[in-house]
Amino acid sequence: MVNYTRQDIIRLAKEQDVKFIRLQFTDIFGIMKNVAITIEQLEKALDNKCMFDGSSIEGFVRIEESDMYLRPDPNTFVIFPWRPQTGKVARLICDVYNPDGTPFEGDPRYVLKKALKKATDLGFDQFNVGPECEFFLFLTDSEGNPTTITHDNAGYFDLGPVDLGENARRDMCLALEEMGFEIEASHHEVAPGQHEIDFKYGDALTTADSIMTFKLVVKTIAQRHGLHATFMPKPIFGINGSGMHTNMSLFKNGKNVFYDENSPLQLSQEAYWFIGGLMKNIRSISALTNPIVNSYKRLVPGYEAPVYIAWSARNRSPLIRIPAARGASTRVELRCPDPTCNPYLALAAVLTAGLDGIENKVQPPASTDKNIFQMTEQQREAEGIGSLPGSLMEALEEMSKSKLAKDTLGDHIFEKYIEAKTEEWDEYRTKISKWEVDEYLTKY
Repeated sequence: MVNYTRQDIIRLAKEQDVKFIRLQFTDIFGIMKNVAITIEQLEKALDNKCMFDGSSIEGFVRIEESDMYLRPDPNTFVIFPWRPQTGKVARLICDVYNPDGTPFEGDPRYVLKKALKKATDLGFDQFNVGPECEFFLFLTDSEGNPTTITHDNAGYFDLGPVDLGENARRDMCLALEEMGFEIEASHHEVAPGQHEIDFKYGDALTTADSIMTFKLVVKTIAQRHGLHATFMPKPIFGINGSGMHTNMSLFKNGKNVFYDENSPLQLSQEAYWFIGGLMKNIRSISALTNPIVNSYKRLVPGYEAPVYIAWSARNRSPLIRIPAARGASTRVELRCPDPTCNPYLALAAVLTAGLDGIENKVQPPASTDKNIFQMTEQQREAEGIGSLPGSLMEALEEMSKSKLAKDTLGDHIFEKYIEAKTEEWDEYRTKISKWEVDEYLTKY
């Protein structure tokens, strides 16, 4: 990770002929926002004197308490490679502060920092996260509006000319690398028009920043290829949806605490407890890992998406998988999150859930090494295998009862989030869908 000073940023901006800087931050629903400033205002911004109207951002503050400050994180300075090479555009990711100099409790980045502080207080040096972000590329119509027509009919690991997204993916990878990403893999996914680009893991805060940047880059480069990129989990019925499998590991004194070479699966007791904490709490944090109505159209049996609360080191049907790598690479993979989640809130929630398991020594049940999708409901019940919430409303009901979720998010975000998401569910619930018209209009 880079370690820039204030002076480094000013020098780099001048050397690279930067003319505009976007001060970026994320609202509680995972939508990136920004305030653009000119190079002449950079020193003022680096002195934490850049103010914005917080009442204009959904879920932030009321109009009578709207003044908020953006504090740039110097280590997030990067130049957008797709912008003009004369008069370049750069960005800085910011923390949100109150006028009195205290962190704003409605800032998702602050929520993740609080969760990481808890891990540090428990003696852990670092929480590493490696996400696998999937997305679809769709054609646009004659006016440039997105359609749901996929740009190819390729399948898993197919290549050109069948994979028409190959050139767009290549340009996405090149842009990401110019912005400091280490790209590990890029390939066509299972469904037509579906893709995945994997970048190297990092500490949780850096990774959350990177997920937000990744989504911006993918959408921007797709648009330049005349395509529309979407991270919507299930845009098309009948084919696989897009997930964001999340690989996690905890370190103490520079060593991976999930690894124990002497145990049967080479997993430590802390790893088992972390798994136990995830399984115990996952229903109460699903509204954060899977935050929209459409998320639950992906979480259904039959499309490789995890539905059942179980774990395994051998197969991919359970919620939690332990990849084969061991030693420093030992990790726990949570398979339910999707890329519409706010990465700061989702990572804070899964970390806190895992730490709850470690603190309270929550032992998970035995691993499930058979294909859960092929088990009957009676077989799952006999083995004590529960399921994730079946809808956003069910997830919100679970979250509203959770002390862990409230403590993790803080009162402000907890209340604003549930209020807004309940309104989202009500709007969905009361709308008349095409399916209803097709099914009932002539029948009745």
